Amino acid sequence: MPFQPDQQLSQEEVDQRVDEAIEEHEVVLFIKGNRLMPQCGFSQRALNFVGNHRSDFEVVDTLESLDEFRVALERHSGWETIPQTFVDGEFVGGSDILAELEERDELGQTLAGE
Repeated sequence: MPFQPDQQLSQEEVDQRVDEAIEEHEVVLFIKGNRLMPQCGFSQRALNFVGNHRSDFEVVDTLESLDEFRVALERHSGWETIPQTFVDGEFVGGSDILAELEERDELGQTLAGE
């Protein structure tokens, strides 16, 4: 679905999208933008970290209803910042946490769900 600046989804629609993405995908990354065009440096960084270890992961663009996505994600993670990464339904973190895991050579194992 292309980004349309004045079109926002309801909180209920966003809650459902977030819940389904986390439940249905082993690894899901919520970012600003999409896989081909991340719209912020932190989203690009998170996408690169995950992409370096996996090719099969879901990306959810939060820009069409950013405020609603922040609320929905905070329910799952306690954080309202974006990007956010989930593995096997569990919150892993944003780009800074991914960087720390990469530095400790733990990111590949984390993204494998081990």
